[in-house]
Amino acid sequence: MNRFSYARPVTLGAALDAVAAGRVIAGGTNLVDLMKYNVEKPARLIDINALPLGSIEETEGGGLRIGALVSNAAVAADARVRERYPLLASAILAGASPQLRNVATTGGNLLQRTRCYYFYDTATACNKRTPGEGCSALAGVNRIHAILGHSEHCIATHPSDMCVALAALAATVQVEGPRGGRTIAFADFHRLPGDRPQDDSTLARDEIIVAVELPPEGFAAHCTYLKLRDRLSYAFALVSVAAAIKFDGDIIKSARVALGGVAHKPWRDEAAEALLRGKEASAENFTAVADLLLRDAVGFDHNRFKIGLARKAIVRALGQAAAGTPQSQFAKTIQ
Repeated sequence: MNRFSYARPVTLGAALDAVAAGRVIAGGTNLVDLMKYNVEKPARLIDINALPLGSIEETEGGGLRIGALVSNAAVAADARVRERYPLLASAILAGASPQLRNVATTGGNLLQRTRCYYFYDTATACNKRTPGEGCSALAGVNRIHAILGHSEHCIATHPSDMCVALAALAATVQVEGPRGGRTIAFADFHRLPGDRPQDDSTLARDEIIVAVELPPEGFAAHCTYLKLRDRLSYAFALVSVAAAIKFDGDIIKSARVALGGVAHKPWRDEAAEALLRGKEASAENFTAVADLLLRDAVGFDHNRFKIGLARKAIVRALGQAAAGTPQSQFAKTIQ
C-alpha cells in the first residue's frame, strides 16, 4: 500500500474543496482492498463520514431520499424500505456479508469497482486499470465476465446487487460539486466501457454523491430479486434479475426488469419491458421479454453459458414477481 495523507472534513463545502485532489472514502470496503493490491494508489484520502449524509427521509413526492452515508444494512432494515421497496431490501441482503453490509455505504455501493481477476492482478494487462494496456480477460479466464454491452477494450461486469434494484426502480442519484448540485437518472449514472473502460460512471472527478432518491412507485406487491451464483452466500452474481410488475386486474400495467452480472452496468431495456404492457402474466410473454433483453448478447470462451442462464432467470424472476412470491435471500433453494 502506498503512503497517503488523510483529511476528515466536517462540512460538504470543505469536502468539495478537497475532493479534486484526493479520493473519497466512507466505508472503505472496496477502496481499501484496491489500495492493498496496489490497484488504486491515492495520494490523499478524504474521509466523508463526518458529513450529515446518514439519514433516510421522506420526499415531497412520496418517495424516499437515502443519504450517501446510510449503511447497506440500515437501508435493508428500514421499515419504510421493507414495506414500500422490498425489491431494494432483498437485493441488498443478497450481497456481501452482514459484516460488510454494516459498514458499506449507499454512495460507496454505487461506486464500487469490478471484481474482474485481471483488474486486481497488476501483473496482467487491464485497460480499466491502465488505459491502453490491453484486456487480458478477452482471451483469458472470462467465466464471470460480460455478455452484454462490452467492447474490445473491456468485458468486465459491475458487481453490485443494490444497483440492479435501483435501476429497476428508476432511482435518481443526487450529487454535489463546485458548480452546484445535479440529479442523474440511475440509467445514466454508470457507463458502458466503450473506449474508456477506466471511467465507471458519469460522476465528475470533483463531485460527491450525497443521496439516492427513490420514486413513489416501489412495486411492493409484485417484485423479486433472483441472484444466481456459484454459492448461495458471499458470492458475486453470475446473473441476477430484479423484476417488478404492476397489475390492473389480471393485465400487466407496467413492468421493470434489470439484470446484474452481465454487463459493465446494471442492464435494463425499456423496449423489452414494454412488451408486457397490456399482456397477461405468462411464460410465453416472459420468454419474449428475455429474448429481446438478450438479443445482442455475445459470450466468450468460458461464459457463453450465461446467455441461457440469463434467459431462464428472467422468465423465473418475472414468474415470481407476478405470483407475489419473491425469492428468499435466506433459503438455500431457488424457488
